[in-house]
Amino acid sequence: MTRSGVQEEDRREAVPDVQESDGTGGRRPRRARRALRWSAVVLAVVLAGTAGAGYLYYEHLNGNIQQDPLNLGDGKVAAPTPNAAGQTPLNILVIGSDARDSEENQQLGGARETFGSTPLADVQMLVHLSADRSNMSVVSMPRDTLVEIPKCTDPDDGKVHAATDGRVMTNQSLGHGGPGCTVATWQELTGIHIDHFVMVDFAGVVAMADAVGGVPVCVDADIHSRDSAGHGSGLKLEKGTHPVKGEQALQWLRTRYGFEDGSDLARAKAQHMYLNSMVRVLRENATLSNPNKLRRLAEEATSALTVDPGLDTVKKLYDLSDELRRVKPERITMTTMPNRYVGARVEPTEDAEQLFRLVREDIALDGKDAKKKPAEPREPDDSAAPDDEIAVQVRNGTRTDRLGAAGGRANTVAGLLVERGFTKAVADPSVLPSEDRTLVRYPSADLEGDARRVAKSLGIPASSVQRSTDVSGVTLVVGADWREGSAYEAPESDDRTPESAEALNGADKSACMKVDPAFSP
Repeated sequence: MTRSGVQEEDRREAVPDVQESDGTGGRRPRRARRALRWSAVVLAVVLAGTAGAGYLYYEHLNGNIQQDPLNLGDGKVAAPTPNAAGQTPLNILVIGSDARDSEENQQLGGARETFGSTPLADVQMLVHLSADRSNMSVVSMPRDTLVEIPKCTDPDDGKVHAATDGRVMTNQSLGHGGPGCTVATWQELTGIHIDHFVMVDFAGVVAMADAVGGVPVCVDADIHSRDSAGHGSGLKLEKGTHPVKGEQALQWLRTRYGFEDGSDLARAKAQHMYLNSMVRVLRENATLSNPNKLRRLAEEATSALTVDPGLDTVKKLYDLSDELRRVKPERITMTTMPNRYVGARVEPTEDAEQLFRLVREDIALDGKDAKKKPAEPREPDDSAAPDDEIAVQVRNGTRTDRLGAAGGRANTVAGLLVERGFTKAVADPSVLPSEDRTLVRYPSADLEGDARRVAKSLGIPASSVQRSTDVSGVTLVVGADWREGSAYEAPESDDRTPESAEALNGADKSACMKVDPAFSP
């Protein structure tokens, strides 16, 4: 099987002296500083030190910050309902671009010959802060995940980018009008309401790593991330744990070649380790008490930022940092969206929907939450059509590893739907999937209301209604939990984080990247 991002053709990786995703981007002056490979978690904590600056300097820092609209799509996702204490979760999308649009960034990232090309959102991380501010979850999406990008309108020139015809790599979303289209794409895929986005460029990463005096990282063998064709970040480390800063820190965050299977999945894991370590350093290290270091860091960090209007001042960033720093490292969980390969690309799996649901329902990924009352499902954007106008395909997915498919289940359940007024329900014998739980799937937002209505008529919970590009219309998959009978009994909700999300706890100091022997000198 082709590994993601290793054997694929990539216009950004054909340049021998430039390694991971090269480009210069500079598509418009107002969006002059594109972000790359960093976390709002770290940035906001660091910026907390600038809150006491004088007024003029404060205004100067505000002027450094670039901003773009939050959501360029037409679709909206309702904000979550406040808890009993009136608190709501906070979701921040961290977007990394491969654009090089300043002399300093070009020196760090190269690719001068691709100046002016459309930037790609090569790093995407959703930071979820729980409503009670007790825990934090981070979900990374691989850059080559296949998604449908919705229609987006460019805020600068009014150009309308039509919705993609089928699935494309998620990193293309940034070129459909800016970061607000990446936000729209995430909301369409996950159903998660996004409150803010934050982006930081190459120079900002280097400056912050220098300011904290280095971040400890670990490799299980010597590594030199450079192959015979010149691919690789150039990272060179000896086996063991070492503090990295400056350009070496940037190399760590960019490395694919040499970590595990050389895919974006391995790179995301290395980024998670780095961010966890950085948070621990910031909490334990007193070196940031030096006013000159703080001032230099504030200059570099704010100049590197592009944010939505809700975070366009140092005061707003300080307030955000005050929220984020309440979470202790042991309650921070880093994950990667569960996925499977589709050729050289990847797509979300059923486990991904489980992970998205946990975030939507504000359930801690570390499993340490007290049992919560199930959240009320949000209302779909479009209401359901009349029952007799909803076309439903019913598939028999009752086969398991130990048992064959239960005979006639698709016909039986289709008959139940017809009896309840869904006269367009039909059995689909051509597909025999295997599902542990009964699901209702739909392909696009305009059919969500119909899917919810079908599920409700049979007593299937809203959490089992999923958007999926594997179906062309409302599709009911009868799972192994409904092998017989006419009444569906929903199993107890499973609120565990899927193992395939490869969760990493923020307090884990033993994490170490596995090195590909081919890149070990």
